[in-house]
Amino acid sequence: MPEPPVGEMSNAALADLVRVGGPFRGKAVYELGDRAATEGDAATTLGELTRLPLVREDRIHRVSLAWAAIVALLAAETPHARQVAYRAFAALPEPDQQGLLDHLRCRRIEDAHP
Repeated sequence: MPEPPVGEMSNAALADLVRVGGPFRGKAVYELGDRAATEGDAATTLGELTRLPLVREDRIHRVSLAWAAIVALLAAETPHARQVAYRAFAALPEPDQQGLLDHLRCRRIEDAHP
């Protein structure tokens, strides 16, 4: 399967790539994360994707794709992206919240600045 040109895809197309799963879902999440600093729609889309079971359960070691999305939103350092990150974090199950805080080495999500 050829690698999709994620840098040329719309936010909606990237979200679709995540939703269908497959080997390029992570690339799509990271592309949306890169765009979150300059595109509010990308941040909003990424936040919505964190609620999908596919994204929450997709893990490399302990880190889920949802965690990666939330970290990318926090790293965007815009007020909108951070608010989306806080909402996405609040929607995680409590064990995932605590795991992400441990991963970020902070006590509150508002204190995280990856």
